[in-house]
Amino acid sequence: MKETILSISGKPGLFRLLAQGNGNLILETLDETKKRVSAGNRDRVTSLRDVSMYTLDEDMPLMQVFENMKQKENGAEVALDPRKASKEELFAYLEEVLPNCDTDRIYPSDVKKLIQWYNILVKAGYTDFAEGEFEEEETAE
Repeated sequence: MKETILSISGKPGLFRLLAQGNGNLILETLDETKKRVSAGNRDRVTSLRDVSMYTLDEDMPLMQVFENMKQKENGAEVALDPRKASKEELFAYLEEVLPNCDTDRIYPSDVKKLIQWYNILVKAGYTDFAEGEFEEEETAE
């Protein structure tokens, strides 16, 4: 089953959409706790498939950046610790996985979040970034 993976502004981590209610979403964290939370109308919720990264040409979808990271890391988590890495180390890593990135419009915090999200997804078993694993699929019954 293809799933919708979401980010909530102000809340750490990533979430998997379980159900949609009347004005709220029921979500589950992707970490080992599998804690269920709800997001209301006031929460800023973003689907990862709607996110892209700035480049000097056209913006690159986040899923393609994750695929590039997967190829560079051979499917493993990123060894670089984003919390301890310097700005130069972060952008050096980004330029390896996102050639032609626009470093004027991308902040170090964006690169940290990119690495953290990738590591969360790999740890949770999500690795088919190119095949659109996170896109919603209609099922016929």
